[in-house]
Amino acid sequence: MKLETLNFFDRVYEVAKLIPFGKVTSYGAIANYLGAKRSARMVGYAMNGSHGKDVPAHRVVNRKGLLTGKHHFDGTNLMQQLLESEGIVVIDNQIQNLEKVFWDPMKEL
Repeated sequence: MKLETLNFFDRVYEVAKLIPFGKVTSYGAIANYLGAKRSARMVGYAMNGSHGKDVPAHRVVNRKGLLTGKHHFDGTNLMQQLLESEGIVVIDNQIQNLEKVFWDPMKEL
């Protein structure tokens, strides 16, 4: 499927689906990859609407590794639990060793 033929939210979802198990990326990295460098917030809106679309939204965090989207997940700490189940260490809503687990679509795709 060609990304160019999809609307912005669907393009975001297609990129997010490529994030490997045990890795995270940021809203800004996805926006940058899609040629919309200043649209990190729009990527966040897309992630908010991704539930039920088989998109690993828990793997998308802010540029500092903070779980800023956690309140959009059911349960008390579901986003953190999903990340930890993939071996990612989270302390105080902050991913530890972000540079080690960060996946940059500009470099990887």
